[in-house]
Amino acid sequence: MANVLTPEFRVSYAHVFKPQKNDLNGNMEYSVVAIFDKGADLSALKSAAEDALMEKFGANKANWPATLKSPFRKCKERWSFKDGKQVIPAGYEDPDAVFMTFKQNADKGKPGLVDNQVQDIIEPQHFYSGCYARASVRAFGYDQKGNRGASFGLGNIQKMREGEPLGGRTAPSQDFTPVGEVKTSAGVFDD
Repeated sequence: MANVLTPEFRVSYAHVFKPQKNDLNGNMEYSVVAIFDKGADLSALKSAAEDALMEKFGANKANWPATLKSPFRKCKERWSFKDGKQVIPAGYEDPDAVFMTFKQNADKGKPGLVDNQVQDIIEPQHFYSGCYARASVRAFGYDQKGNRGASFGLGNIQKMREGEPLGGRTAPSQDFTPVGEVKTSAGVFDD
């Protein structure tokens, strides 16, 4: 399977500097969740996923497993209820927008990460949940422990532009205002 370049997406759950343990398989993985606008052209990704399923399960779709997990999920799947109230995570407000998870095993190395001028990004504060990016991904079919479907491996990521950080964190300039001259004492115990 050839790599596919995604359309621009909003970054969520960015784990591209330090791998995280996958609780399902125990592997250490780099990953990023991509939130695509409702109107994004996902046709190349859908075609690659279908090709991966054909490679894994054969060309005759009648022989494919009845339940295949799709890598294309609607944002409303992330919605939940807590104490009788609906909880919608930041970035997942549009119920019909699509999100996908791209992963890479840590033993294959860290994914390449560059800015919009193709310069390496090495500081985590420059790539965060809420910025916009695109990625080079590779589709594959899987059949593991009763789970069957298509997914995408993460290759490289290009940050396209800044965005409002997800997660409710505010900028210091929003929390504070400038103060006048701060008086300091010459010594700890001076009057």
